[in-house]
Amino acid sequence: MPTAEQDRTSRRLAWCVAHLLRHAPDHVVVDMTRRLDRPTLKYLCRDEWLAASTVTLVLRHAGADDRGYIARNPRVVGRPLPGLPGPARYARRRTPPELLPLLRAELGRDPGAQPLTTAELTGLLRRHGRRGPRVPLDVLALPHALAPEPLLAEHSRLPLPAGSVEALLLAADLPREAVAGLLAVPAAPADARSWHRPAVRAVRMGRLTHEELVTHVAPARHTLLLGHLPARRSLRWTLPEQAGMQTAVMRALRPLGDDPRLWAELLRHAPGHPGPLPALVAGVVDGTLPEPDGAEADPELTRAVRHLAPTAAEPTGDVERELALASLAVPMESVEEDIRWVRDCLDRGLLTGIDVIRHKLPACWALDEDHWLGEVDHPDRHDHAGAVLAAHAEAYRLLTVALGEDPEAWWRTARTLPDFAGTLPHLLLRVTEGGSVSGRP
Repeated sequence: MPTAEQDRTSRRLAWCVAHLLRHAPDHVVVDMTRRLDRPTLKYLCRDEWLAASTVTLVLRHAGADDRGYIARNPRVVGRPLPGLPGPARYARRRTPPELLPLLRAELGRDPGAQPLTTAELTGLLRRHGRRGPRVPLDVLALPHALAPEPLLAEHSRLPLPAGSVEALLLAADLPREAVAGLLAVPAAPADARSWHRPAVRAVRMGRLTHEELVTHVAPARHTLLLGHLPARRSLRWTLPEQAGMQTAVMRALRPLGDDPRLWAELLRHAPGHPGPLPALVAGVVDGTLPEPDGAEADPELTRAVRHLAPTAAEPTGDVERELALASLAVPMESVEEDIRWVRDCLDRGLLTGIDVIRHKLPACWALDEDHWLGEVDHPDRHDHAGAVLAAHAEAYRLLTVALGEDPEAWWRTARTLPDFAGTLPHLLLRVTEGGSVSGRP
């Protein structure tokens, strides 16, 4: 039986690993969860705020016990987990009686007499998916036989409406390759306001991770917009999901580096490029893309690219700013006082989320926005969304520059983080250069 000290050590390591996994590539997430001992993995799955992609990968690769721990984690919400509402709820959905006569007229037969074929189901989904997933879910509640290959072939020939694709993600038991194929076909022009919903739903349902979404979504402009999705009264990213999508898009854009010429070429080619974002980035870097067709970037796309591009802008404040930066390294008398001070500096423009990640110590507190914005009952309720997204972007940049995609380096950082008293850049310097990793005076 573990001692109290071993239990505290496992809990703290799980807390630190949860924050590191927000910024790690998918293969590093899988590798790190496999390295954790049983108590630490239990605390990670049962007690910590977990990024959407981390939950998806743990459910995909972990055992039944870990799935059960995640299902009981009150901080994992909105996901189809064991013991929680999910696809089974939609499978039990009953078709409203008033819809049946319309479907009978369209099919030329009673839709309940025998299961709908893939062709019949596709035709109904194409006609009834323009106003969201509600009617397509009613259609999918009818007996049907759905074959993924013909469905994808028909979707490639003429894209299904976004509402029907969303309904398929919710209620149909499609393999991962079919889900990726549904998202790899550009949405129809009529779905100009709802094209993003299937992508958000795919991540929230645990069908794909953010990184897999970036790989498959087409066209590339949609992926860039998902990385900085404008606020709208519709299904949208929560703040943690937006941070995860931003990180995944920034990872795909990393080959562009800090070269303004390459970023200008990206913005010039993005409006008309039909393929996914990684192919666009590779073509921009290699200079192999054909001349664009003349389509110009709309304001939303321009704003998204500028948000994702590296910037050297610094807030003003002179002496007050220097004092604010210095205060990040000096603990206040209480956590509440420290939070009030940081929030006040953010409100006055003296600090940004980037400054917190670079200068606040210890590093594990800098990575956890609850320690500098105040604890909330859900990460989406932080009232400084811009600071949170900037902090996540800077943490991703620092961790990726220092650790790359080497699972061993990420694991050394995770083992060092719980007891390190310095800043995140100091930690990464010690881990990558070797030697003592003690940050204590």
